[in-house]
Amino acid sequence: MASESSTSSRSDNGRKRHRMVDRVAAILELAARNPDGLTLTELARNLEAPVSSIQGLVNGLVATGYLDERERRYHLGTAPYLLNLIAGRHMVTRVGHDQLEAVHAETGLTTLLSVVVGRDVFYIDSCASEPRYDYLAKNYIRRALIRTSSGWVLLAGLSRRDLWAYLSALPSEDEPKVERFLARLDEIQETGVCAAPGISDVADGVAVAVREGGRTVAAVSVVGPPDEIRDRRDDLVKVLLDHQARWDSPAG
Repeated sequence: MASESSTSSRSDNGRKRHRMVDRVAAILELAARNPDGLTLTELARNLEAPVSSIQGLVNGLVATGYLDERERRYHLGTAPYLLNLIAGRHMVTRVGHDQLEAVHAETGLTTLLSVVVGRDVFYIDSCASEPRYDYLAKNYIRRALIRTSSGWVLLAGLSRRDLWAYLSALPSEDEPKVERFLARLDEIQETGVCAAPGISDVADGVAVAVREGGRTVAAVSVVGPPDEIRDRRDDLVKVLLDHQARWDSPAG
């Protein structure tokens, strides 16, 4: 791993190394190689660096989605995963495009696969009835977590520390959405479902969590006109939960 003397050393291709870049790369590699995560002290020991010198790097990596912090242990975040998707390297394990097509065929509604990166939700795949959502997914456009049904599912999967930090940083115009989200937080965490939150006049949705290793890693949602989503709410929840059970089954 990188050491204090790496600032002036050269890599195998002759390019000059940079201590901060070496440390960031080493932190990400350590997180990738340790599925149970590492504490800040363990990271510092592996890098042979003072805790104080890597604390800022780790905080920055968490803030941008390159690391996740859970119970004071640092894990590889979703930002590297998103970069692979943008580059055309798909890494979804439980839900692929075929699963989205199956939901779309049964509901007739735009179906989206979403992940959280940093403080935003990204649609990373879609089976779209509406060009707008297809565009958002194909171009990996970020959206505010507090403003979508899938965002509410992903928020509910965050640690309390990260959730409170996110909510407290929102602008004042989002306060009504925060209040509505908090009123449904326990229900979403228990069921993994956010159904017709009614937070947009343009569209509404029903979303379910995609869980791996006991944590929420993504969300699948169906979206459409608010009146239609509200009228079909219970049926859409059942459809998504039926498909979720297939994703979670060993044979699925």
